[in-house]
Amino acid sequence: MTHPARIPGTHTANMSQAAEVTDSQWESAVLESDLPVFVDFWAEWCAPCRAMGPYVDKLALEYNGRLKVLKLNTQDNPEVPARYGIIAMPTFLLLKKGEVVKQIVGAVPYDALKKAVDTNLK
Repeated sequence: MTHPARIPGTHTANMSQAAEVTDSQWESAVLESDLPVFVDFWAEWCAPCRAMGPYVDKLALEYNGRLKVLKLNTQDNPEVPARYGIIAMPTFLLLKKGEVVKQIVGAVPYDALKKAVDTNLK
């Protein structure tokens, strides 16, 4: 399946520190991960999603080796968001051993993301 061309400067810019995950990769990349996984559910049309992109990248850098940070484009991958009841964007899930331990909905300060991760990495 081919994906539409990405617009330069959008959330999926090449400089992003967070890897893309798809519906078909979800089980292996997220549910079977040895590391806790932070997933950013986003869409290209979502301005708050784009605004949160740098925070997601900062998390990926700051927690490198301790946390897997991924992005799932909800337009291209509708199955996983439907399975988790995700209807608002951005939504962030933190999963440990395949289980959701924290959900954050909407644009929030970086410190709120960091606190959620720190609390659940122990």
